[in-house]
Amino acid sequence: MVDSIFGQRHQITDDLDKLLDILPGSLYRPLNHHPQRDRLIEVVMDLGRQPEARFPREAEYLSTDVISRADLDYCIERVGHFSGDNRAGIERTLHRISALRNRQGDIIGLTCRVGRAVFGTIGMIHDLVESGKSILLLGRPGVGKTTALREIARVLADDLKKRVVIIDTSNEIAGDGDVPHPAIGRARRMQVSRPELQHQVMIEAVENHMPEVIVIDEIGTELEALAARTIAERGVQLIGTAHGNQIENLIKNPTLSDLVGGIQSVTLGDEEARRRGSQKSVLERKAPPTFEIAVEMLERDRWVIHEEVAETVDSLLRGRVPNPQVRTLSTTGEVVISQPQPAPVAPPTSRFPEISPAGGSGWRSSGRMVPLPTEESKFTPEQTYFEELLDQSLSRRDVYGNAKEKQIGPNGEDLPLHIYPYAVSRQYLEQVIQTLNLPIAVTKDIDSADVVLAVRSHLKNHPKLRHLARARQIPIHTVKASSIPQIAHGLRRLLNMEEPSTPELADLSLLAGSGSDDEIEALEEARLAVEQIVIPKGQPVELLPRAASIRKMQHELIEHYRLNSRSFGEEPNRRLRIYPA
Repeated sequence: MVDSIFGQRHQITDDLDKLLDILPGSLYRPLNHHPQRDRLIEVVMDLGRQPEARFPREAEYLSTDVISRADLDYCIERVGHFSGDNRAGIERTLHRISALRNRQGDIIGLTCRVGRAVFGTIGMIHDLVESGKSILLLGRPGVGKTTALREIARVLADDLKKRVVIIDTSNEIAGDGDVPHPAIGRARRMQVSRPELQHQVMIEAVENHMPEVIVIDEIGTELEALAARTIAERGVQLIGTAHGNQIENLIKNPTLSDLVGGIQSVTLGDEEARRRGSQKSVLERKAPPTFEIAVEMLERDRWVIHEEVAETVDSLLRGRVPNPQVRTLSTTGEVVISQPQPAPVAPPTSRFPEISPAGGSGWRSSGRMVPLPTEESKFTPEQTYFEELLDQSLSRRDVYGNAKEKQIGPNGEDLPLHIYPYAVSRQYLEQVIQTLNLPIAVTKDIDSADVVLAVRSHLKNHPKLRHLARARQIPIHTVKASSIPQIAHGLRRLLNMEEPSTPELADLSLLAGSGSDDEIEALEEARLAVEQIVIPKGQPVELLPRAASIRKMQHELIEHYRLNSRSFGEEPNRRLRIYPA
């Protein structure tokens, strides 16, 4: 039969009659003539409850009569032996019968799942299968991981003429009985007597049968993950599935993290921490991944491909968003490959989750001020890191557009401008670039940089960097601190996007007492709140909690705008509220 639910025409073999034959007559008759018979997923039989048939988008009862002990016994007598994982099968088919037992070990329920051999399901990753690299399939239950695994084994054995051995723990890949199902082609199958021995059978397969490819379903224990690494290190291609929907799930799972290289805590030296713009204690990948390619099966016809698992894991550990391929099947059965740009995310250390920018004017450069909630908008301080884009940046998108046409920077450089950050948070830098839509790229190599962006205090103690930049004729631009407002201000200044009327931070130092970074930042926060929210929008704004002396400076600044403000809250969370005129 042919089915189109997979996005293209696939040849399907399901031996459904053999499954229906083990059911009592009261269930066989309604299913045999059911209009959705070919889409049946499983039949559920629980003692004392109505039998249920499940289809892709719905479930329905098959009878008003409840399941009796005789009904269960009728089915049990017609299937194979239930092994240690409470699964049985029907010989020479791919159907799976799973048992529910009571505390005495008696079977009180059955789940009869339809097994289908679907030929042609791996068209989306055929090139990856041929590459010889190890592939890990991830996805929720029922999305088709085992079906894809079975088809990959057949293609490798029949089409690519490789020696393939399948480790079939529950007989789900090659079916029940001693003779494997034809769906696996020339591939050989090793059965596992008890699920807890799967890792031993994996090693035995390599030592005894000289495979070029090992196929494993459901890697779920630390021993199995270790056995998979041992196999990969012997040069054998691995095709497997694991418990988890995405790579992030494996990174957070200490049992299975070894499949993607393992995670360890590393303490960086002062110089390296400054270069990265990160904390000294960071998480890093411990070793090369066992699987070089990962496929996240989001849906049957939409898969996310990570062609370099090592790069993906490194990006995730450093708080960056990976940029994998997305492969989908069109209605005509063609594979469509896209690589969408990742959305900007807030740094992991921030307590503010990020939302997309709201259209309209007014972004607070400090990234921390929050307008008071009104009846129309119910914002809270925890809702946003960037609530809206900087007014100047939105009004100057034409500047970026013109630069993009000319591909020339403010000093004659080709755009995008390549920046080498020193002691500047790479996460904050990339977030500002993405949010402001700036024609800037961050580089790890000073030789390919057009500009060095450094924190002023750290640059003073690093003559080597100044010497390198001078030797390569690379200009150095500095910011006072590795904070979002300072980085945004520095990048706009670097691209000549600052208006002459925009006060510099140095101008605010006239109001500051000691001129410390905290005082300047607090005054800049108040200034932007007034100019970007309170005056143009007529909305009140709450600022961050500050010390009494700094709040006094903020009050004085607000008086210059002829606006009212007052402090409220208890120390140490006492903060300023600015009111519109």
